Amino acid sequence: MTEIPDKLFFRIGEVAALLELKTHVLRYWETEFPVLQPVKSRTNQRLYRRKDVETALLIKDLLYRQGFTIAGARQQLLTEEVQPELPLDDTDTNQRLLQDIKADLLRLRRRLTDNTP
Repeated sequence: MTEIPDKLFFRIGEVAALLELKTHVLRYWETEFPVLQPVKSRTNQRLYRRKDVETALLIKDLLYRQGFTIAGARQQLLTEEVQPELPLDDTDTNQRLLQDIKADLLRLRRRLTDNTP
């Protein structure tokens, strides 16, 4: 699995390097997958958020590893988005949620301690 650096925004070149793709592939995917919409800076540069990078990783997996067509991958992404979340009283779900929260808090703590003088 690709390790995504702990940053708020990524430029298209950084995302392309992470995914081992050319930048024109990412630009093409933006036209084919409505869920992949990076924000644009004042200088009109694409800025991908972490969620965008994760989405691009998923698209790459669907297309290259699982063998989906563009249309099939688009449909798969839509059906994954529409699926309801599991109820929170499920023990496994609660454990995953707590682990995610803990990881986020540890990442925030590291960021805060790294920035102290």
